[in-house]
Amino acid sequence: MFEVQDEIARSISQALRIKLSPQEEKAIARKQTENPQAYDYYLRGRQFFHQFRRKGFDFARQMFARAIVIDSQYARAYAGVADCCSFLYMYWDSNEDNLNEAEAASRKALELDPELAEAHAACGVAYALKQNFDEAQKEFEAAIRLDPKLYEAYYFYARTTFQRGDLAKAAELYEQAAKLNPDDYQAVSLLAGVYNGLGWAAQANAAQQRALQLTEKHIDRHPDDPRALYLGAGMNARLGDHAKGLDWARRALAIDPEEASILYNVACVYAILGRTEDALDCLQKVMEYGVFYKNWAAKDSDLDSLRLDPRFQALIS
Repeated sequence: MFEVQDEIARSISQALRIKLSPQEEKAIARKQTENPQAYDYYLRGRQFFHQFRRKGFDFARQMFARAIVIDSQYARAYAGVADCCSFLYMYWDSNEDNLNEAEAASRKALELDPELAEAHAACGVAYALKQNFDEAQKEFEAAIRLDPKLYEAYYFYARTTFQRGDLAKAAELYEQAAKLNPDDYQAVSLLAGVYNGLGWAAQANAAQQRALQLTEKHIDRHPDDPRALYLGAGMNARLGDHAKGLDWARRALAIDPEEASILYNVACVYAILGRTEDALDCLQKVMEYGVFYKNWAAKDSDLDSLRLDPRFQALIS
C-alpha cells in the first residue's frame, strides 16, 4: 500500500513537471510504518482526537497505543499519545502523570524520528504546559519548517499563543490552519473569537459566516458531535439567531452534561445571550477541573458580559 502511495506521488509530480525539493523527496521516501494495521489505528486515533472531549481523547489514546503495540518504532503514534496526554492534562485531569507522559512520549517520537513535524508539535504543547514558552515556540516553528502543511502545528501553536494573550499572532496562525484544511470548522470558528477579542468586527463577522456554513455541513453528517454543536451555537448567538444558538447549546449539553469542554462553551453561549445565571452555573462546574479554564476565561471575549459580576470574578480569581 505504501509503495503504491509513493509511486503515485512521484508520478503526479513528474506528470505536472514539478521539481521536488530535497526535503520533499526525503518526505516521500520516509515511511512512518510498514504496517497498514498500525496506520489504520493511527488514523482512527486522530479522528477520535478531533472530537475534543474526554471520551474522544481516551479512545484516541487507546488507538495510538494499539498502533505502538503493532509497531514499536512508529514515531507518529507516540506523538499522538503525547497530544492526548497534554489535552487531558489541560482540560480534565491536571495530574503530573499526564504531563510527564506527554513529555516522555513526545521525546520518544523525536528520538525515533528527529525530523517528524508531529513530534515537534507535540513537544511544543508539552513545553507550553510547563510554562516553558520559549522552547515551545522553537518546537512549533520547527514543526512548521519541517512540514508547512501540517494543520496541527498551526492549530496547537495558535491555541498556545492565544493563552499567552498574543491575539494578533493567534489570528495569523488560525488563518494558516484554516487555509490548510478549508473544510474544517474548528480553526475558523476559533479565529472568529480571536477577531472579536481584537475588536475586528468585519473580519469576525466574515469568519463566523464561513465557520457556520462549515459547521452546518459537519452537523448534517455528524448530528451528535457536541463540539460542532456548541461552537455552532456560539456563532448563531453572535449572528443574531438566538433561538438556534440556544437549541444547539442544549443539544450539546444533553449529549454529555458533565463534560467540562461542553459546559465551558455552553457557558459562553449563555453569556452571549445574556443568560448570566445559567452561564455562571456552567462555569461553576467547569472551574473544578483546574486552572486551564480560568486562564482561558480571562481572555475569552465571549464572556465579556460577565466580567463585572462578583460571582464571575470570584470564580476566576
